[in-house]
This record gives sequence, structure tokens and C-alpha cells, in this order.
Amino acid sequence: QVQLVEFGGGLVQAGGSLRLSCAISGRTSSSRAMGWFRQAPGKEREFVAAIGWSDGSTRYADSVKGRFTISRDNAKNMVYLQMISLKPEDTAVYYCAGSALRTTALPSLRVSYNSWGQGTQVTVSS
Repeated sequence: QVQLVEFGGGLVQAGGSLRLSCAISGRTSSSRAMGWFRQAPGKEREFVAAIGWSDGSTRYADSVKGRFTISRDNAKNMVYLQMISLKPEDTAVYYCAGSALRTTALPSLRVSYNSWGQGTQVTVSS
């Protein structure tokens, strides 16, 4: 079992930056990819970014490409999401997730992830 704890959310003005962190504990060796998802009020939880735990390959949703950067620190069992040029439409609860699937491509579907954090709120004011 993998436990995930996110932190770093908050209130920021449009155009500002935030860095989210995800602390991973438990059976960390079972996660082959880590991802970030977000869920805005009244909307489905959507994929934001993913990173391969061993090779560091990355994948992004089109809506955040060029503005968000996912990274990981294997030694510290941490995953990060650096967000710049934030927009009001980025407002959501952001979730860290772990996937144990053996796939050639980084997964972007919610069902591909079996471990989830409790979420951290990001609010971008206009």
C-alpha cells in the first residue's frame, strides 16, 4: 500500500506561481508512474501531468503544457508540480496519484491510478 500526502496549495493571483508537493510512503516500489489530477467544483477529475518513476519521462494535459512542470526526487520519495502563469480556470483541488501499471506510455486515465492523496486546494483569483 502506498500513502500519498499533498501540500503546497493556496490562494494566488492570476499570473502567479505555486509549487505542489507530494510525499510518498509505504510500498513506494509498487508505483511505476506518478501523476497529478485536479477536480474543479461540479466537474470531473481530470489528468494534469504524469512522470515515470524510474526514467523521469513526462506527459502533460494540453491545457497546462508550457506552464506546469512535474518532477520527482527518488531519494526523497517526493513528486512536485511547479505551476506558473496560473489562470482562474486552474482553480481546483489537486490530487497526487500513483500507478502500478506496466505500460509503455504514461497513463492519463483516472482508472489507471490505484493510490490517491487527499488533495490540496489551489485557488487562482482574477
